Amino acid sequence: MGSKEKVSEEILIDSDSSHENEIILYNDDVNTFDHVIDTLMKVCDHTLEQAKQCSIIVHYKGKCSVKTGSYSDLKPRCTKLLEAGLSAEII
Repeated sequence: MGSKEKVSEEILIDSDSSHENEIILYNDDVNTFDHVIDTLMKVCDHTLEQAKQCSIIVHYKGKCSVKTGSYSDLKPRCTKLLEAGLSAEII
């Protein structure tokens, strides 16, 4: 068991060192599922299935990472989400 734990730790360290920025979408009481889904498809290039899953996660968990990448790629996307009335930020 000890060696499996060590492998897991190494994987976590590797993934942390290659961390990219993320757009986090937050739940609100204003937007409909359809609006969120349509916006994620247009702005974040989600498939219908991805957008539906993210909207459900946001609804039940309060937030969801909807896009990862470089800050220069995410900034205009996040701006479009905000302009569409969604609550989002880049972390």
